[in-house]
Amino acid sequence: MMSTDQIMQLTYLMLLGAAVGGSVIVAGRDNLGKMAQQAAIWFLIFIGVIAAYGLWGDISNDVNSRQAIISDTRVEVPRSGDGHYYLTLDINNVPVRFVVDTGASQVVLSQQDAQRIGIDVNDLVFGGAASTANGIVRTAPVTLDQVSLGTINDDRLRAVVNGGEMEDSLLGMTYLGLYSRIEIANDQLVLNR
Repeated sequence: MMSTDQIMQLTYLMLLGAAVGGSVIVAGRDNLGKMAQQAAIWFLIFIGVIAAYGLWGDISNDVNSRQAIISDTRVEVPRSGDGHYYLTLDINNVPVRFVVDTGASQVVLSQQDAQRIGIDVNDLVFGGAASTANGIVRTAPVTLDQVSLGTINDDRLRAVVNGGEMEDSLLGMTYLGLYSRIEIANDQLVLNR
């Protein structure tokens, strides 16, 4: 549903278009065929500009692949087009993409990511439980030997493997809590050690 401001802007644009169109018709009334052709061309240009403007956010996110900026003590993560923050950490020298989730108390690995870093999920005991937006899921505790984000290294990080289906692993507070400050501003997540 359109807001009042959007309705007013649309009304203004329509009135402006009608005024410009009316003046063009009056000025070119002797050659209406040529004028109709030019009007059609300008109409298509106008529609193209509106479409490009409306899709610019999606286009710029695809064209300008934004990456996290990582220094020895600071990590700056841009907001993704879907509204989330993503970080890729090396777990036991294997890159794993995580959704940053300040609401998750632990680092939660999908079964696929756990297998990729060398954990045999068939040997895990899914004796724990976690409450999620989709209900209760079974979890299995694991220890991640090496966790690296650029030059920031951590050893023996506790995590869990989710017994259910997950699209992305979650980077929860057992990792985020290692940072002294977490800040979200201007579409950036900033982590400071």
